[in-house]
Formats: sequence, structure tokens, C-alpha cells
Amino acid sequence: HYSQKFRDWLSGGNFFLGLSVSVSSINPQDLFPFGSSAGDQSLNQGTDVTQEVPLDKPVMFYDGKFSKIYINTNGFVALDKPSVQLEYLGNMPASFGMIAALLGDLDTSDGVGKVYFRQDSTPALLQQAANYINTAFPKSDEVNPIHAIVVTWVDIESHEPDGPDHKRNTFQLVVASEEKISYAILLYPREGMQYQSTRGYTMHAGFNKGQEAYFLYRKRQGPYYRITDDKKTSVQKLAQQTNSGKRGVWVYEIGTSSQFSNIVPGEVALLQEAEVLSQSYQVPKYPDGQLVVLEHTPYQHSQQETLEGVYHKAEHPSPYQVHTGDLQPGNPHFVEIEEDDNIQVGVFTYSSQTCANSRQECSSFADCQDYATGFCCHCRPGFYGNGKQCIAEGKPQRMNGKVSGRVFVGSSPIPVEFANNDLHSYVVANDGRAYIAISAIPSSVGFSLLPLASVGGVIGWAFALQQPGFKNGFSIVGGEFTSQADVTFQGGGGKLTITQDFRGIDEHDHLVVNTRLEGTVPTLPPGATVQIDPYSAVYLYSNNLINSSSSRDYVVTLEDGSTVTRTYKWTERISFQSCQHDRTARPVPQTQMLSVDQVFVMYSDSDHVLRYAMSNKIGDINGVQPEENACYTGRHSCDTNAVCQPGQGNQFTCECATGFNGDGRTCYDIDECRETPHICGPNTICNNQPGTYRCECMEGFQFASDGKTCVVDLCRADLHDCDVPVRAQCSYTGGSSYICSCLPGFVGDGRTCQDIDECQPSRCHQDAVCHNTQGSFTCRCRPGFHGDGFHCSQEQKTRCQVHRERALASAELGPRGPRPVPGQYIPTCDSQGEYESMQCHSSSGYCWCVDQDGTEIYGTRTGPGSTPSCDQVTLTVGPVPLLSGSHLVFAQSGKIEYVPLEGQDIKKDKAKTVLHLPEKVIVGIAYDCVDKMVYWTDITSPAISKVHLQGGEAIPLITSDIGSPEGIAIDHLGRTMFWTDSTKDRIEVSSLDGTKRRVLIDMDLENPRPILTDPTNGYIYWSDWNRESPKIEAAHMDGTGRRILVKDNLGLPNALTYDTQNSMLCWADAGTHKVECMKPGFSDRRQVLQGVQYPFGITAYGKNLYYTDWKRDAVIVVDHHSGRETDEFLPQVRTRLYGITLAYRQCPTGRSHCAVNNGGCTHLCLATPAGRSCLCPDNAADMSCQEQRIQV
Repeated sequence: HYSQKFRDWLSGGNFFLGLSVSVSSINPQDLFPFGSSAGDQSLNQGTDVTQEVPLDKPVMFYDGKFSKIYINTNGFVALDKPSVQLEYLGNMPASFGMIAALLGDLDTSDGVGKVYFRQDSTPALLQQAANYINTAFPKSDEVNPIHAIVVTWVDIESHEPDGPDHKRNTFQLVVASEEKISYAILLYPREGMQYQSTRGYTMHAGFNKGQEAYFLYRKRQGPYYRITDDKKTSVQKLAQQTNSGKRGVWVYEIGTSSQFSNIVPGEVALLQEAEVLSQSYQVPKYPDGQLVVLEHTPYQHSQQETLEGVYHKAEHPSPYQVHTGDLQPGNPHFVEIEEDDNIQVGVFTYSSQTCANSRQECSSFADCQDYATGFCCHCRPGFYGNGKQCIAEGKPQRMNGKVSGRVFVGSSPIPVEFANNDLHSYVVANDGRAYIAISAIPSSVGFSLLPLASVGGVIGWAFALQQPGFKNGFSIVGGEFTSQADVTFQGGGGKLTITQDFRGIDEHDHLVVNTRLEGTVPTLPPGATVQIDPYSAVYLYSNNLINSSSSRDYVVTLEDGSTVTRTYKWTERISFQSCQHDRTARPVPQTQMLSVDQVFVMYSDSDHVLRYAMSNKIGDINGVQPEENACYTGRHSCDTNAVCQPGQGNQFTCECATGFNGDGRTCYDIDECRETPHICGPNTICNNQPGTYRCECMEGFQFASDGKTCVVDLCRADLHDCDVPVRAQCSYTGGSSYICSCLPGFVGDGRTCQDIDECQPSRCHQDAVCHNTQGSFTCRCRPGFHGDGFHCSQEQKTRCQVHRERALASAELGPRGPRPVPGQYIPTCDSQGEYESMQCHSSSGYCWCVDQDGTEIYGTRTGPGSTPSCDQVTLTVGPVPLLSGSHLVFAQSGKIEYVPLEGQDIKKDKAKTVLHLPEKVIVGIAYDCVDKMVYWTDITSPAISKVHLQGGEAIPLITSDIGSPEGIAIDHLGRTMFWTDSTKDRIEVSSLDGTKRRVLIDMDLENPRPILTDPTNGYIYWSDWNRESPKIEAAHMDGTGRRILVKDNLGLPNALTYDTQNSMLCWADAGTHKVECMKPGFSDRRQVLQGVQYPFGITAYGKNLYYTDWKRDAVIVVDHHSGRETDEFLPQVRTRLYGITLAYRQCPTGRSHCAVNNGGCTHLCLATPAGRSCLCPDNAADMSCQEQRIQV
């Protein structure tokens, strides 16, 4: 509803020339009072002078509250301490919060120019400010400021290296505030605006939030708003135009204490000047296939001025020249779109089939419609897409993928190769903002890729904010298409081809894209930054092909402050498959223009991540803008999971996207699985996801051909006639069908399989003997020879010599020969090659006694500065037994310690140190109950290593191709280990010796940390503490069957454990400060304990949970039945505790299909709920490796 003030204003009769609107420009005498007579203070004379000013009342700026400001000579007021001027002059937006009244390199050294400032709460001045604000916002409630800041720059010269040109500018900034809202009033008298640039840079006016926190320790450029653009004419117009009804006066809402969306400009332009009559015309098509775009603007009255480029769209400058007068079609200007005859445009897989037998080809959010020649899919209301893929309107979109290829940098003859680098993208669909990050980019190419923000440009095109009557890419082509872009750098800088294959929506409702880069880019040195100005690109649409061509400029700033402007030509071809059976469908406009602004590019040399961000709009090729409704500009306050619905004029409403509830400004996910328990039908598990849900078949069932009904898997139910599982595999194919096939090492039809005698074609070494077994064979060296049977030799070394050579092989080469890597133990051998009785660790200074096999003798370890008397030690035959009962094993910075349990109580006085590596940070820890070995992850090397529970040497297992290993878990039955890598964002598995590595999961991971194995049931569990969407997930041990178990009400789920006795999955959360448990697959989540401080690791034993806490530097014991804390163990040295695990005296009982003969697998055997999978290591060169899925 209009306020009474606005109705009164309208009732004045001729509102074009109402009392609140003045067509004359302001003069210096129209400024707010300033100078010494007004009680002002003044800045010291000079250039780039800053004065900190504590405030009587705070100022609201964006969503922050500030109690002090910084006034600077260079025409701005900062909300944070400003950086040096080289960082922001000509390079907006700056890294700090800024109100730029008129930013430039200014100088008051001549004593004539002055910068005055004061705080003012006098009624006269506050009323003057209120008049300007209320006139500028006639539809809003009346504003009555209680405090104002007045800053005036008077007769200021530019600071020019060749001396002053004696031109002077005068302008003023007033910040007026109520309790919870602040406004900026900018005044530019016509006579006071004599120059528009300094040092070659156009001066700027606008608002900039500065850098803001992003994810954990990262920062990104926050929002900013430009009143002027990079043209001097936009600065001239500051004194000629207005958004407040008075020329030269500009009013903006700049901050509120809650729900601030963006800078809001005043609403009263000079109505006579803003009046524009539109003129429509047809875009002609020319014989050679070129698209001709006529450069013109709608007809304007010759005596009227346009506000284009300053008031509404300063940050969206039009790429076309403005022409007034009549249209001249006989002499057109055109944009050339190059055709490529080699590109393959496929025909949609829609055929003459009907919806009756093809409905499953449509999205579950689409309707199928039959036509005369076939069928088409159409997204339902509330969704958009091509019918085969439909997504909810207003819902943010995530995109994951890989980047590969080869890029030459400059004249280098050696390319930089990419192989499966992670690409992650997040798009706020209701305002067109897109964020893209590519990881593991080496420094040798990272800075040189900064200009290529268009790598993410096609993502921006797909989800651009739609102007009325126009469609973004996903609305037209869906999520399956191919984009090929050629980037030609001007001046012989090379050519790069970017091919992106979009593969639709995966099981997590994320879009999948694979990107390949091939070609050459110009060299940019380390430390260089790149600024990309707003740009536009015209897209030409046909049935199955979209073309675009444009030129783009970018400015490179080197570390010494020098700049250079460069250009490249961008040519893009998008091929897709459309449905052409619907002849009544509304045609897509043949041409559309993508407008891109707020482009941000950054390469981090420390974490090797390349980041791009941009805002995208799709609309008319002539740059004609609709009314400034917030839904079309993106400057609304709707939730990121909401749809902005435009109303009349500037009115709009916010509606939560499908799958969410709320008032539109705050939206919450609907848990369809909880609210509608039977939504998925019988024999299914419902998996809730943001904005939607997914139905999965229970174990023993699988989807029928309709993709919805879960039917009995005949193979898992043992309703088949295949041979026994040790010889054959049954593969269910749906309905009553299945396939029988013999396992490797057997031959037959699958129903009857016979063993193959592998020893017939001599597979072993000539000095070895082959022994055939069921489905496999073994090789053993003959007496007098040594080796694994595949390689045998007569040379023999002692165990100590082999151990020492292996350790030295991984040592660093120093000036006097090999020297151990810090933290590595090198054994010493006597003259006979046997272990010396005393062994010492060169880095830590610890020494201990060993037996003839090099095993540490329990109780002999001494600290730095002393040595044990090993000659007096009585050696024990066989392994030293553990103390009675089980033990807690935990990591404390660079130490691994254990403390025995008596029953389930901690024997605190019996704590011992297993290993001390002071230069390491040990994070994750796991225990192999078979070999009594402790495995751990180290993030400093980084590496994965192991050591015997009773101490001894540290044995490195994995030291390459590893980023930040954190969680680790052991499958004691299948003899494999699993770990998470939070830098490479993946989960890997290998054999226990670190060989046979394979990446299991590398998609949709942000910060994976703890990981667990349940080998008896064939599952792994892990948590991801991604601050934006933390979750706990499960998968089969071969990486299949992945699903989210918990995603709601999580903060930082650092700690995770599986209680095998009770089949309970428990976790401790440092964000919610809770310990919770649930049975996987059941909705029985329950809180065990509340009020924990900062848990990191957790393990379960009997009725107790044991967790480590960073703030308490302790191991805390919790009875998970009563939900009470029962005990606390404080180590002797108080430092941060990391991972914790349980060392059982005896291995837990359980069966696994991988426990016997490696499950019949040649390499990795990974258990699944239905059997096992035989998998090959990544990049396996062994041709004998065979992969298969075996169900029993």
C-alpha cells in the first residue's frame, strides 16, 4: 500500500512538476552547511590522508553495524581501515568496505582544497536530510534520522604526475541514520564538477562491502554497487541527473540491521527525462547465414536526456552504440556469428513412440504429451527445464565435475596437464549469481588462467536471471548438452579450446559437467591480478544449435602496480537435442543477450584453487531493460531457496521453491520422507534431499523396468540355478530373468563351472613351483631361492639389511650421502647384518632394545638423553602379549598413546606412549587387530604410516599423491584400509601395505573427515563437515550404493563411530555441541548428550562412548544408555587430542566374503551387503587384473 505521504504527493495535481521535484541543478550553496562556521573539522593536507573518526551513534552498511569510520582525501569514507591507494584506484571494488562519493587520486597539498567533516544531530540538518530521503522514497514509510555524518570535499585538485591542471571538484556525502537503517545522500553541484578522471582512471561513485568470509578461512569479494561506469560521461551525469527528484542529488538506502539484500536507489527520476517511447522492429536474416543486429535505441524526444548507464544500469553498460533519429536498415551494423560445419548436432532421442511406453524418459517433475509424430516432455508449473530434466524454480543449483586436458603457457614447450581436477559450482538461481572453483591447479598455470572466467560462463548462461519474455539455457536445453568454445588471444597470444560436456542430473540432484582444456594461453606472472569489466554476448538459437561470438577485454595488474589491457575473441557453439513434435510450443527468441557483470577472478597460490564468480542476466539484444522490478535485477530479499514473483511496478513477493516451506524470505526444507512415510511405496527406503526426496530399494530388492517398483532380486534371494557362489556369479536382470557366469579361474556355462588349471601354462618363475587351487594358484620359490614365486633369486640379505635399505631408499640425499627424512626411523645392523640389540630414533632421541627380529622389547624404551642396558635384558620368545583387556589408542599432536581398559574403565596410571614424532600432526588413527598395528594419518608430510602397538619403527605406507589425509579405517577381515582426503576431496582404499590404491568416491565431497568400516555388513560410513551442508553418508565398501543418512540439524560432525555390539552409528558434533546415535537405515535418531565443547574423535566400547575434546584436552567417557558423562582422562601433557580408536585384545567376531582367499579376487576385494566386488587399482598396469561384482 502507498503511504499517506505518497498519496499526498500524487494529489498535488501535476506530479511531473510536483513540489518535491526540481529540474534545476544544485549549486555549491545548495550543499549542506560545511566549513569551520558549521563546526567542521578538517583533514590534514596532502595525498591519501586518512582520519579515523569514532561515531556517537553507529552506521549501518550492508548487513553490518559500524562504530567508527575512516575519512580519506581520495573522495571516500571507509568502514574498515583502508589499504594503500594502489590497491583500489582504478580497480574497484576494493577489498575493504567503502562509500565512494567520488573516488580518485586527489590532492590538498596546495592549501586551497579542503576536506571537512563532522557529526551532526541538530534538528535543522536532520530535517534537511529527511526531506531528501522521503522525497526519494515516496512509497516507503517516513524516515526521521537521529544522527548524521557530513563530509565535504571542497575545491579538490587531482594529483597528477605532470603537475596540477588547476581544475577543481566540490562534492558532498551525508550519511543519515535511524536506529536500524542508514541512508547516503550524495550531492554534486554542476559548477563544482570540473574533471572526471585522475591518472588516466575514470573516477568512481558507489558502494562496496569489501571482502567477506567464505567457507572456513577463505574470503571472497562481497557485493558492491556502482553509480558510475568506466566512461567519463557517467561522472558528468552525476551533476545533471538524479534519483531523488533534484538534479545532482542522489539518495540510497545503504544498510539495515537485519535482512539486508542490496543497496536500494531512490525512486524519483526526472519523469519527463525518463519518458521513452519504444519502437519494435524485425531482425533481418542475410543470405550468408550471418546474423545482423542493428545498433539503435528506441526513439527519444530530441530535447530529453536518458538515464541509461548511470541511474539504473551503471554496472551493466550496453555493448552497443546509441543512435538517435530514424532507423537506417539500408546500412546496417552487424555482429558476425561463425558457423562450424564440423560440429555434430544430434537429433533428440524422442521418436514416434508414445507416452504409454516412454513416460520414464521424462523427468519425475514433468508431464508427457503425445503429438502426431511422437511425444514430448514438459516441466510442470513450479519447475523449469527441457522436460527430460526439470528443476524447481528458485532453488539454488550445485554442479560438480572434472577438468582434464593440456595447456601450454606462453612459449613453454612443455604443457601443463590436467587429470580429473575437481570443479564445483554453486548458482543462486533467483538472482543469477554463479560461483565456480577448480582445485589442484598448479602455480605454473594458475595465474595465466585468470582471464578465462568464461570457463564458468556457460554455467552462468544456463542459470541466468531471466528478463520477461526470455529464457536461460537450462529452460531451453536442460542439463544434457555440449559446449565448445574457442578463445583466441589477440596479438599472437595463442588459442585455447574449452569443451564442456554436461551430463544431466546425478543421484544427488547435482548437475554433472566434464571440462577439457586444450591449447595455449598467454603467460601471467605470479602475483598478477585480473579485472574483467562487465560484458555482453549475443546468442543465436536454432533447433539443435546455439552460437555466440564476442570480444572481451581484461586488465592485468602486475605486482609492481603496472597495468596492461588485453583482448580475446570468444566463439562458442552449444549443441543439444530438442523435441520437435510439439508444433504449438512458444518459440524461443531467435536472439537473446547474456549480460554479465560483477565478474570476480582469483587464484590462490597457497591452496592451488582457481575461483570465478559472476552475475548473469538473459534478455533483449538491444539492451532494452524492463522496469526496475527487483525480481529482474536480482536485488530482492528473497531466500536463496525462493522464487521472486514480480508484481505491479516495483512490487514483488517471495515464494519458497517447491520442496521448501516458509514465508519466502526464510525457507526451510520439507522432509517428505518424515511427513509422508509411505511416499515411496513397499520395499523402499526414502532418502530426503534439499527440496526433494529419492526412493531407494531395500537390500534384496531392485527397481523394476518402470524405475519405481522395487521387486525381489532373484539372485540375492537365492532363487536361481547358478553354480555355487565360490565358482559362479548370478546377475539379476529384472523380472524373472538373471544371468549365470563363471568366476575367474573357472570355466563353464555359469550353471556348471569347472576349475581351470592355471599351472598348465607355466605362470611362475622358472625356479619356482606352481600349485593349482580352486579358482586360483600359488607360486613358491624352490629351495635355495628366495622371492615371491614370480621372481626368484639366490641372493639373500638379512631382515635388518632389507629393512635398512628400504628405509634409506625413501631418504633425502644430503652432502654426505642419504639422510633420513625427519621423523623416520633407520635401523642399525651389526657386521653380520643382524639387528644391533639397541636401536635409536635419530629425530626424537628415544632408544629401545630389540630382539633378533628387530621387534622392540616391551618396557625398554627410554627418553632423550639416556639409553637402556640391552645386554641385561632377557629376551622373550614370541610376541609380547598385551596387558589384559582392550586399550584406548589416541593421537595427541605428534604422539600416539594408549591407555588400558579394565572392563570399560580407564586405568589412568598405565598410560604409555607408542610413538613420539614431535614435528608431525597425527589426525586420524585406526587399529588392525590381526597384526596389532596402529595406522595413522599425518597432515604435515602428508603421509599414512603404521607402527606396532608395543612401539618400534614407524613404517611409511603412502607418501605420494596425497593432500590432507584425515580419517582412516581398517577392514581387518578384507585386509584393506580406507581414508579421507580433505584437500583432494575424495575417499580412497588400498591394501594394508599401501599398494593397490583406488579412488572410490570423488564427487560431492567438501570436507570429509572421519570414516568407518563395517566389513561384516559391507558398509563404510563417513561425515563431511562442509559448513554449508554438513552430512553423514554411507556406501557399500566398493563405493556403490551411496546415500545420505543425516543432513538436518548438523554443525561440525567431526567424530564418528560404529558400535558393532548394538549396530549403532554415533557421532559428536562440535557445531551443535551434541552426541547423537542412530541405527543406519532407520529413523530412530536420538540425542545421547548435550553441551559437549569441541569433540574431535570418538569410539565405542560396550555401554560407553569415549571422545576426545580440543577445549578440555581430555578423553571423556559417556554412558550412552543413561546419557551421562561418567569419567575423564587427562594425559600427563595437556595438548590437543585428535583421533581415538579401540585396540581389541581379540578381533571382533564377524564374517566377510573377502576374508578367505581374498574372495577369489586378483587384487582388491571389497565387501558389499550382497557379496563382494573385485576391483583393480587405479592406473593398473597388470593385465591379469579382473573386475567383477559377485553376489551371494
